[in-house]
Amino acid sequence: MNVAEVAPQAFQAVLGLEKYVRANVEHTVLALVKLRASMLNGCAFCVDMHSRDALAAGESDRRLFAVATWREAPFFDERERTALALTDAVTRLGEHGVPDDVWDAAAKVWSEKELADLLMAVATINVWNRIAVTCRNDLPTEV
Repeated sequence: MNVAEVAPQAFQAVLGLEKYVRANVEHTVLALVKLRASMLNGCAFCVDMHSRDALAAGESDRRLFAVATWREAPFFDERERTALALTDAVTRLGEHGVPDDVWDAAAKVWSEKELADLLMAVATINVWNRIAVTCRNDLPTEV
């Protein structure tokens, strides 16, 4: 199914969220968040798209590969680490929600507005992942 064709108003609403987070979340952090959530959700289409976009924007392949094991990799600063931890917690949201230690660590290095925008970024990529995985968006064989 092509949601953009079948439910264009709904698609435009999600696209509005996407435009908001692109304008309000630092580009490098947003790229890491999108890639990490897409990995956790098993969205090959989005992993491919966001890794290619990040490379084109100048991100290093080494950092992108390390997103899969970000806790052990030395390539991420404190803000990026807290963004990745929050991405993990929100994407894998369990019955007890986001752990206090994850939220508190993020709140120490992000302003309240930045944290709200970061949360919207994580929520938005999770919506896109769920649409792409459910609708089985094909991974492009050539780019």
